[in-house]
Amino acid sequence: MRVALDSLPGEAGRDNEDFAAATPGAAVLLDGAGVAGAETGCTHGVAWFSATLGGLLLSTITAHPARPLADCLADAIRAVRSLHEDTCDLTFRASPTSTVVAVRMDAGALEYLVLGDSSLLLADRDGVTTVVTDRRLDEVGRRLRGPVDALPTGSPEHAAALAEYRNVLTEFRNEPGGFWIAGPEPRAAEHALTGAAPLQSLTSVTLMSDGATRLVDRFQVATWQETLAVLTSSGPRELLRRVREVEAGDPEGRRWPRGKSGDDATALHLVLP
Repeated sequence: MRVALDSLPGEAGRDNEDFAAATPGAAVLLDGAGVAGAETGCTHGVAWFSATLGGLLLSTITAHPARPLADCLADAIRAVRSLHEDTCDLTFRASPTSTVVAVRMDAGALEYLVLGDSSLLLADRDGVTTVVTDRRLDEVGRRLRGPVDALPTGSPEHAAALAEYRNVLTEFRNEPGGFWIAGPEPRAAEHALTGAAPLQSLTSVTLMSDGATRLVDRFQVATWQETLAVLTSSGPRELLRRVREVEAGDPEGRRWPRGKSGDDATALHLVLP
């Protein structure tokens, strides 16, 4: 298996809250969620949360190959909680959270888990691409985003509307009828999308944060097949370069309304033998 990884922060000089890592038989990608500069109740921060959870999850799914991925995620969430529940307020509404994509290869099968709006792209030997994305956050967001999307990205009015949107969004987090994401509560893992595919049918597996999938699902200037072609020919770095190029052409979000002009973007591309 060949591994290619690239990741860029949304803005120069700010923490990259994405995390991705791989072993010979497993990989994880997490996209930390928080509001830059806002109170989270956690002294460590969002980047620490996503990196710590990601490292523990990768260790758990590797060390316990027979344990279901959702159970491994619940175990990792408990472990992270134990690391900072005595120093941080984990009941705070804006406590750090993270999306999760995890894959494990064993016994001829690829197992996968997706929680939150990061994506898993599977390419098979017949040239067919399958994308697994948890759209529940998007579905909730569409009902709430109107005032945000009507304003120029980066303006003071946009920042105020975005803060209010994110505040309201927390009311739907890890609640029935809302969306599910990794945070302080292990029960969120029960609501992850899980499945499996025969390894022999696959040529590549790609884990991407929503900052890396913008060409397809936000800007709609590329297809998943075209995205795969870029990854195959030039790797994740070229994909992220193209994302930044499109973002730079619409910095105020007038053509493509969005919360942040540039988002943390990560792509982890696994080429199978």
